[in-house]
This record gives sequence, C-alpha cells and structure tokens, in this order.
Amino acid sequence: MPRAEAHIRNKLRVHHSFKALCHASADKLENAVGSIYADDARLFAFHPVNECSGAAEIADALWHPLRSALPDLQRRDSILIAGESDGRDLVAVMGHFQGTFTGPLFDIPPTHGVVHVRYGEVHRLVNGRISATWMIADMLDLMRQAGCYPIAPALGAEGRWPGPATQDGILPDTVDPDGGAESLQLVRKMHAGLLRFDGKRLESMDHEQYWTPDFLWYGPSGIGTTRGLRGFRAHHQIPFLRAFPDRRVEHHFGRVGDGNYAVTGGWPSVVATHLGPGFLAMPPTGKPVGMRVMDFYRVEGGLIAENWVPIDMIDLLRQMGVDVFERMRHLQGRPRMSLD
Repeated sequence: MPRAEAHIRNKLRVHHSFKALCHASADKLENAVGSIYADDARLFAFHPVNECSGAAEIADALWHPLRSALPDLQRRDSILIAGESDGRDLVAVMGHFQGTFTGPLFDIPPTHGVVHVRYGEVHRLVNGRISATWMIADMLDLMRQAGCYPIAPALGAEGRWPGPATQDGILPDTVDPDGGAESLQLVRKMHAGLLRFDGKRLESMDHEQYWTPDFLWYGPSGIGTTRGLRGFRAHHQIPFLRAFPDRRVEHHFGRVGDGNYAVTGGWPSVVATHLGPGFLAMPPTGKPVGMRVMDFYRVEGGLIAENWVPIDMIDLLRQMGVDVFERMRHLQGRPRMSLD
C-alpha cells in the first residue's frame, strides 16, 4: 500500500494546489507556483507558451497571462488519475478553466463573458513536488468562443467537452492500480491495432473490437467530437490518414492507468509527413510534423467508451506553414503591413 498512498497524496497535492493557484493574488502568484513546482521544474506547454523552467518563468509565461485575462478564474477538473509509468510518479488531469474573459489572452480578444478553456495535463512528481508538466490548453477553441476562429470549420461537432458519462472521473482519495493496469492494457492493444495500418485500407487497423459500438471521441477544436466508428472514420480518421499516411508514434512521456481510466501522451506523440489533402481543408505541404497529443480514456465493461484528445493544433498548423495567431489578428482588423 505505500505506493498507493503516495499516489493518493500526489493526487490531492495537484488537485488542491492548482485550485489555489486560481485564487492567489498577482503578487503571490509566483510563490504559489513555487509551492507546488520544484526549483528546476520544466513546463512543456501549448503554443505560444511552449517550454520554460523554474517557478518565475512558469508564472510569467502561463499563470500571469491566464489570471490577467480571466480574473475570476476557476478550475474544474473532470478527470484526475495517478499512477506509475516507467518508475515515475504521474498525475494526469483533464478539465476546463472557467472565468469571465475581460482581457486579451495571447492576443485573443476578450468577450467580457464567461468562457471555458479545456486543458489536459500530465505532471511528474518527485518527493511531493512537480518536476515536469506537460500541458495542452485549447487556444483554438477560445478563438472560436471569441468569434475570431481563423481556420476551416471542423468536420466534427465543436463545443465544450462533457466530463465522463459515469461522473466518476474525480476520486482524489483513492487509487486502483490493478484496474488501471487492465484499462491501460486495453488501450495499448487498441494502439497496436491502429499501428497495423498498411497505408491503404481502413480494415488493416484491427481496433474496432476495443471500442463500445457508440463510443464518443472528443477531438480538439478544428476536428471536433465524433460518435461511433462511422463518425470517427468520417470526421477524423479518414481525413487524418489521407493527410498523414506515414504517421507513427514516438516520444511518449507517460502511460498511466487508474481504475477505469487510462492516459497516454507524447511530446511529440505522433510524427508524420503532410503528404495528402483533406485534413483541416489544407492541401499537402510535404512538411514533416510532430504532434503534441494526449489521450484520456474511460473504459466500461472491458471496452473504451470515451476518449478525450487534447492536441496542440496551433503548433501543428505552425509546422504546416500556417500562423494561426496572425490570421486571427488579420480577421480582427490587425493585418500584417510589411513583408518582414
């Protein structure tokens, strides 16, 4: 039980510390960040935050802008799990920031109304403090909410992600490593099926057997939500595989399971070459890309019932030659006025 107790402590530490960050005053924000992060901690975040280290940099790059833009910020976790991955203690969290959007955030214009910014996070803890965080917040969806969405409409359904249908994603005072191992094993079998793609036939990927018939796949803004295998193929898998037929998995930072939940992620998780049309309505660019991706899974009756998928779409588009923030500024009446 000592390991289980450590995972429970880590869950509680992350859950309560990040809620406290949302309420810390501006002059105490760096201290609040330093109370949870190790002195040499690293943050690997969504574009345009990207990478930084140490409490001061993490506070300046992420938390000060977030708190300034949403002064009444609340954090609403939907999934919170903990476990061990390759000898490292991890806590994975998925949810939404909620608040009144009163000031610009990374140049996204405020709405002066309530917005919901979804996030996926994985934290590595050592001796009760975070040594590394991987975080994806959906800035493209915030642009959508602010009325300045700058790319082609999603093929799936856009909107706020719901939490787990079973409403049991937050159990901060328990862990279930045995159930988590079974959930993670199921997910890895499904991944193995996806990786059997022969570059030509959908049927070459033997993964349908691992999903419930009406599973929900919650994609990021730009892709959207799909239901069942037919919807998943039509709205995401076919456009994606046509665009990236050589995609492969690399650089996982962790795989963790806890009860009926499992989380995997990489930085980048998927590497590929943009070789075909269809994805995000873009013609092929021939450019190599690396995709920052996380997957949060809920298992029910031995099958995957729900899958939430944070992807850093703005960073992906940047690698494909599209500056999403520049397009957003242009649509807001702030076009580039030089050739530089």
